[in-house]
Amino acid sequence: MRASKPCIQLERCTPEPKREQEPPAGLPAPPADSPWSVDDILSEDDERDRVPLQKLKLLGESEELRTLLLNPHLRQLLITVDQAEDKSSLIKKYMQEPLFVEFADCCLGIVEPPEKENVLPE
Repeated sequence: MRASKPCIQLERCTPEPKREQEPPAGLPAPPADSPWSVDDILSEDDERDRVPLQKLKLLGESEELRTLLLNPHLRQLLITVDQAEDKSSLIKKYMQEPLFVEFADCCLGIVEPPEKENVLPE
């Protein structure tokens, strides 16, 4: 397992807001009666933490992540974070739990693959 990144980077899993009026080809339009949008929950300061939708879709395609999410303890931790008022503090606390760190590392490895080091150009 690789070393975990600071928990603040876990917050990069927030989706990037749509920047165009129509959804990209092949993607359905959001429901007209949707109660919220990404723009409602992200401020301008969050710009650097946004993850493009294309990369977020990779999370759903990861078998490793799906396997981790079968763990009932991890699922309960994630539900607790989702329902918490102070998500940031709770994430910091949970980053002390190896299972949560493994989950965070898996997510970050998918949306921010590590750059290859010491690779000779061809």
